[in-house]
Amino acid sequence: MTTTKATINIELTEQIATINPNIYGHFAEHLGHCIYEGIWVGEASAIPNTDGIRDDVVAALKRIKPPVVRWPGGCFADDYHWEDGVGPRAQRPKRINAHWGQVIEPNEFGTHEFIEFCRRIGAEPYICGNVGSGSPKELRDWVEYCNYPGDSTLTLQRANNGNKEPFRVKYWGVGNENWGCGGNFDPEDYAAEYQRFSTFLFNFADAPLYLIACGPSGNNHDWTHKFFQKLRGRRLHGYAAHYYCGTAGTATEYTADQWYELLHRAAQMEKLVVEQRGIMDEYDPQRRSGLIVDEWGTWHPPAPGRKPSFLWQQNTLRDALVAALTLDIFNRHADKVVMGNIAQTINVLQAVILTEGDKMLTTPTFHVYEIYAQHQGGQSLKVSFDVDDILFSVGNEERQLGGLNGSASLTDKTVYLTVVNPHVENSIEATIHLSEGEAKEVTARVLTHDDIHAHNTFDAPQNVTPCTESLSLTGKTLQHCFPAASVTALLIQLA
Repeated sequence: MTTTKATINIELTEQIATINPNIYGHFAEHLGHCIYEGIWVGEASAIPNTDGIRDDVVAALKRIKPPVVRWPGGCFADDYHWEDGVGPRAQRPKRINAHWGQVIEPNEFGTHEFIEFCRRIGAEPYICGNVGSGSPKELRDWVEYCNYPGDSTLTLQRANNGNKEPFRVKYWGVGNENWGCGGNFDPEDYAAEYQRFSTFLFNFADAPLYLIACGPSGNNHDWTHKFFQKLRGRRLHGYAAHYYCGTAGTATEYTADQWYELLHRAAQMEKLVVEQRGIMDEYDPQRRSGLIVDEWGTWHPPAPGRKPSFLWQQNTLRDALVAALTLDIFNRHADKVVMGNIAQTINVLQAVILTEGDKMLTTPTFHVYEIYAQHQGGQSLKVSFDVDDILFSVGNEERQLGGLNGSASLTDKTVYLTVVNPHVENSIEATIHLSEGEAKEVTARVLTHDDIHAHNTFDAPQNVTPCTESLSLTGKTLQHCFPAASVTALLIQLA
């Protein structure tokens, strides 16, 4: 193991934009055990719950300050009819979850349960509506059911179902992945559908809507150009791309090169953000519509012994670095990104929580969200990293990955610097320069492990957890050593 030198420059007077807390959003789909067993166990369950919602999951999620949760999908959304999930649970119809294993969807967890879950964890609800198999009337009625404060038939139904006061749901997705499972539209036809649906989505009383359109799969320029050419000047608040960096090796078995390969794929999020926002700017130079990435994360091969369609995967230190790299990209481009939703909250893909019966654990990715929560609402600062790139191989091709990555934010008299050292063996000795400021006190939080495959299990739930340390650092120039394969946050109190 060796030590590499680096320089980090933090420009305190060069503020990019406010980091929208919604960048730290989450996504919960009716898929596998995300909803059932993950969030919802039912009131009769022996697992401690309040009105059917797991108490341990609520307590854990509150620690990471989730600003927004997207629901009910995903592909599930465009085959979901909201009226199935309201009213007495014993009378709700049982449907086939056609996308995810053709299991029975009991509809025990519907609109009221989702809103209650969001309220318990302190998050705003983001409802993804059904364009693929639904109608403008169905989505329009769902908005009225949730938001209208008067005595219409739908709102009296809401009151009879337990909530007289409107939910005031702000964020509404008009379909999901409509280039694929949401209807296999081409961009022009989807733009026409978006225009038709959004025409009937009304603002009620003090609950103005924030309408979100389906953006591209990955960094697809063609979809975005054609969508905006068709829709130019129409009602649109958010535009949502999806990007999964996939896998290299398996969830828990990978070489050093495969470690770097996946982190390199995650880092391509920056290209997506810059280029998609650039295309949007051609049609929307005032940036009235915000760029959203409402599905992102790793996607590993099916875990042995698990139902493949349930998308359960283990979550290692490598996944934590993927999350940190991605959140740092969003932070650095706070002027371009207004929301991000990692896929998914519990038991599915890059989950922050895993459950098994009455057991629950927090994953390394969870700890990244806990560490990075300090950035929410801060002013993104210009920060640069001067360090040699990492060279690695994918097959016969040589590639490179930034040797140090991160972001910085300013809140009052506090600078928050988060740094990812992706080297599997090398620690990095960095000189940190603060322009126009001096540190009087510094605290570090570090997430790392001497095994790059390390993960938490129900037998060892604390195997990968962060540690906190007070550092004897002051002045305009700071020296700090970032461990190999680590995520580090430095809380710098300014003089």
